[in-house]
Amino acid sequence: MTNNKNLETKVVTGVVRLSYAHVWEPSAINNSDKPKYSVSLIIPKSDTATLSKIKRAVQAAKEAGKGTKFGGKIPAVMKEPLRDGDEERPDDEAYANSFFINANSATRPGIVDLARNPIMDQDEVYSGCYARVSINFYAFNTNGNKGIACGLNNIQKVRDGEPLGGRSSAENDFDDDFAESFTYEDDGSLDFLG
Repeated sequence: MTNNKNLETKVVTGVVRLSYAHVWEPSAINNSDKPKYSVSLIIPKSDTATLSKIKRAVQAAKEAGKGTKFGGKIPAVMKEPLRDGDEERPDDEAYANSFFINANSATRPGIVDLARNPIMDQDEVYSGCYARVSINFYAFNTNGNKGIACGLNNIQKVRDGEPLGGRSSAENDFDDDFAESFTYEDDGSLDFLG
């Protein structure tokens, strides 16, 4: 019975975009003193298959939490994990026409490529890349705050994307004009022409 409940609350997403990716090293979330691995999953509103799976899993987590966390009935008002990017992040174009979920875990997620080989290079998975993500939903009731949270299980990188967070690449920061201001001397040293 427990395995069936777990399967009902577990989802493997379609292709989502990773944002605020802290998947290699844990980071403190909301001033918590317990660092966690975490990521925001940006889900296109057009991905109705993933959104349907998430809604079913959230409902299953509510039902499971009814007896364990919510005192026998599902609260009328509670924190929901699926949020609308157009409403909550209107100034961030990465979240336009998308929903998002913040997922976290106390243990590091498994991270693989398309062939399911482990990715060891931390530069390969970053905020802005695209992936499929295994997540699970569970009820919580902490200090009177009730809701459904999202656990982060594993990540499968699908493809690269424009890095998020305003960081530019080294190739884009340094132009060719500066390099053309130098010539190499016979001894291998650089001579500035300008």
